[in-house]
Amino acid sequence: MATSKPQRSPQEVEDIILRKIFLVTLAESADTDSRIVYLELTAAEILSEGNNLMLSRDLMERVLIDRLSGSFQSAEPPLQYLIGCYRRAYDEGKKITSMKDKNLRLEMEIVVKQAKKLTVSYCRIHLANPELFGSGNFDNISKSNVSLLLPYVFGEVASTVDGFGGVGTSNKGIKPPPGFIEEFFRDSDFDSLDPILKQLYEDLRGSVLQVSALGNFQQPLRALMLLVSFPIGAKSLVNHPWWLRKGDSLNGRAIEMTSILGPFFHVSALPDHTTFKSLPDVGQQCFSEASTRRPADLLSSFTTIKTVMNNLYDSLSQVLLTLLKSTETRENVLEYLAEVINKNSSRAHLEVDYMSCASSGMFVNLSAVMLRLCEPFLDANLTKREKIDPKYVFYGNRLILRPYTALHASEGEVVEWINKDPGKDKSAAQYSDVQNHMLQSHKATSSGSGQSSNARNTKYLFICECFFMTARVLNLGLLKTFSDFKLLVQDISRREDTLSTLKALQGQSPSPQLELGISHLEKEIELYSQKKLCYEAQILRDGDFIQRALSFYRLMVVWLVSMVGGFKMPLPKDCPMEFACMPEHFIEDAMELLIIASRLPRGLDGVVLDDFMNLIIMFMASPEYIKNPFLRAKMVEVLNCWIPRRSGFSVTASLFEGHRLSLEYLVRNLLKLYVDIEFTGSHNQFYDKFNIRHNIAELLEYLWQVPSHRNAWRQIAKEEEKGVYLNFLNFLINDSIFLLDESLNKILELKELEAEMANVVEWERRPAQEREERTRLFRSQENIIQIDMKLANEGVSMLAYTSEQIAAPFLLPEMVERVASMLNYFLLQLVGPQRKSLSLKDPEKYEFRPKQLLKQIVRIYVHLARGDVKNIFPAAISKDGRSYNEQLFGAAADVLRRIGEDGSVIHEFIDLGARAKVAATEAMDTEEALGEIPDEFLDPIQYTLMKDPVLLPSSKITVDRPVIQRHLLSDSTDPFNRSHLTADMLIPNIELKARIEEFVRSQESKKRLQSEKGVIHTSNEEMLIE
Repeated sequence: MATSKPQRSPQEVEDIILRKIFLVTLAESADTDSRIVYLELTAAEILSEGNNLMLSRDLMERVLIDRLSGSFQSAEPPLQYLIGCYRRAYDEGKKITSMKDKNLRLEMEIVVKQAKKLTVSYCRIHLANPELFGSGNFDNISKSNVSLLLPYVFGEVASTVDGFGGVGTSNKGIKPPPGFIEEFFRDSDFDSLDPILKQLYEDLRGSVLQVSALGNFQQPLRALMLLVSFPIGAKSLVNHPWWLRKGDSLNGRAIEMTSILGPFFHVSALPDHTTFKSLPDVGQQCFSEASTRRPADLLSSFTTIKTVMNNLYDSLSQVLLTLLKSTETRENVLEYLAEVINKNSSRAHLEVDYMSCASSGMFVNLSAVMLRLCEPFLDANLTKREKIDPKYVFYGNRLILRPYTALHASEGEVVEWINKDPGKDKSAAQYSDVQNHMLQSHKATSSGSGQSSNARNTKYLFICECFFMTARVLNLGLLKTFSDFKLLVQDISRREDTLSTLKALQGQSPSPQLELGISHLEKEIELYSQKKLCYEAQILRDGDFIQRALSFYRLMVVWLVSMVGGFKMPLPKDCPMEFACMPEHFIEDAMELLIIASRLPRGLDGVVLDDFMNLIIMFMASPEYIKNPFLRAKMVEVLNCWIPRRSGFSVTASLFEGHRLSLEYLVRNLLKLYVDIEFTGSHNQFYDKFNIRHNIAELLEYLWQVPSHRNAWRQIAKEEEKGVYLNFLNFLINDSIFLLDESLNKILELKELEAEMANVVEWERRPAQEREERTRLFRSQENIIQIDMKLANEGVSMLAYTSEQIAAPFLLPEMVERVASMLNYFLLQLVGPQRKSLSLKDPEKYEFRPKQLLKQIVRIYVHLARGDVKNIFPAAISKDGRSYNEQLFGAAADVLRRIGEDGSVIHEFIDLGARAKVAATEAMDTEEALGEIPDEFLDPIQYTLMKDPVLLPSSKITVDRPVIQRHLLSDSTDPFNRSHLTADMLIPNIELKARIEEFVRSQESKKRLQSEKGVIHTSNEEMLIE
């Protein structure tokens, strides 16, 4: 019969478990495990105390201290040993669950729990005081600059994939036992853990310093997320000396490189200054010689970069969100963000000093993170927008928002308004001088918080602070990076043009100098192309990023419009000061983002555009609300991108053809802006207006094809015949004349250059530098002709299609002669003696289409003749002494027949020419009849007989009304002393008008009498002959 196994006592079981956990024994043993240590001295002490040589919970700490304090051969380093103890305790705890004796199981669970707690406690003690335990073999380990706990933290957050789309190349760390890390950081006093955490944060920061998107930043980032998930870890982070260093000399780049979070935000695929270049090089590894790579390879790189960067955005936003949720750390985070924004305000400048400003990578990453923090208040109905307080711009003392250009108010107006504001917060009221307040804000940023002790009394909701911080970050980050990208693309284009020129010269006359220049340019273009693809990968191909930003700016737009009473027209007469004082870039950034998104495939998918459309229509022609004409012009650029045939988005058609404000106000406001843009106030305003009007013209051409908009256009022309429509027509004619004239002159210059280059012998005799300069001039002239001719074609086209249905404004007294002179000039250029000198080898290349241009010019003649109920147009045509020639009408008709113009149009055109000839004869007769006209009856500007003389109130000079009205269409000043003048200020000179009319009647009467005498005299002579 088999004997049963003797039952162990609870004390024996406890002794066995503890010996296994701590790898110690109190009695000599033949155990082969070299890790087990015989605590001989400890055993002797226990025996001398009269106790059994059995381990128990009471002896646990004593035994552990002796094990750690002693010097034993083959013993593990202290931390490795302690964590091993925790692991073995965990393993023993699993075994205990299978014990059948419930009481014994509960007792042993307490023992194991106590052992785990003890080992964690001594881990903390050892890490805080490495010199306390261990000596000899472990000296080098304990003196290491890296926290001994870091490998275990990395092990806790280890992933199978790290780095750039593959297995991580960095140390995976050591997998800690389950529960160890959480127990280590969960229950402890701050003072004991803070030094350990500070070292860990420094180590994590160092591990991602100048690491690019291709490097292993994800493991340290997960470790950071883990540490801040513990309240004590979050508190330690924001109290770290490197959380945000203080000092006046601290700049944006220093924050990026020295703060704990800075290097994490620096991780990017975007190019940076060479001093701070991250590795591995994204452009070199992913996009070198991109033109030779398979599209699938490039797409794979784009996708991977987008994926790893979104992991970064998600993780960093989670870190900040964790810190923001706690009242103990929230202020520190807001302080950090404000300091980053304020210290990098110069990133908005055209020229950025990247030695003192943070990188684009950091600010693009911060843009993505801030947008994620905004998500809770970016719901479809924007229900929380009322929590955004506009007074934050003036009284919030964390961000510096005041110095930025306002939508309409000047700095002086802002100061005056704030000082008068009865609703000022108490804290803000303490600043009697707002200018001083602004200076204090600037100084306060150097201390980190950006707040004075008084201003701390003002509390704004987190939604409000987050909104304004996001607006600033996007301005300095995402939008600035878009601007950098556009400049980079332009740089590449310029270099490619230069390269093309050099290669052409090299083909004609090779030289080592040219070869060197070509090689240098090719390397530059390759490097710039890599950078361009890096921008594309991180930003332009991340549709979610763009969509989030558009959602934010939709909130911005709705919030701003709420200050003026919501989406309704007309706008209040007086612009509310709250709106007028808002930073201009709030709207400018929204417009810029819309332009970018509209040019990206699927960039507008799912975006609600109605609110943006409302804002554009409301403010594009409202200088009383938005002072900057270029910002209002940018709104037209947005609409231009939305023209259905161009955008490729079906949703945009409804914005033009079914949108209430659009149908009522769009054409009207476009015409008004066309006029307003004549005077932008910039030193380059003459050329700026052409680009802006090009966008307006393209949009108007599309709207003319939409019946509802065409009807609105006709109604406006009728209502505003003497107002904005006449101004619009005047500037359209001015531009068309200038652009066509400029284009034709440039064609003549281009032909001269062509002739020079065609004479190969003479050309090759010239020095290489001269040939290069002349070749560049040739290409420059080509570009100018293409642009000017395209703009001229648009202007003439608009005159042609509008004159067919809206002829009356063209035939007004102050306009008709101007129109006739323009048409005559164009006709002279196209069919006159010099037309052959304008022939080009490839006219289409330069947008020069003389046949089409002639057809349009002739149709304008015909359209105006049809609408000329008073028969004044023929006389206006013949009165033009510069370009009118009766033979041009016949020459033009011959050309029209050859190019297949409609016969009825040709017939009407010839008939108009005949009537103009008759009018010319009549005008000569009238001039002869009037004889010598007194000077006082002549207009001092045109030197023609006045018909409706008016007195100018300032200069007291009398001029003919049509002449001065024509002048006022372009310039609202008295031409004789430059004082302000408008049409309603003109004073009719009734007395002079009566004298002129009397003079005309008298001269005509004399002429009639002379004619009658001539007839009688002739009759008498005939009778005598008979």
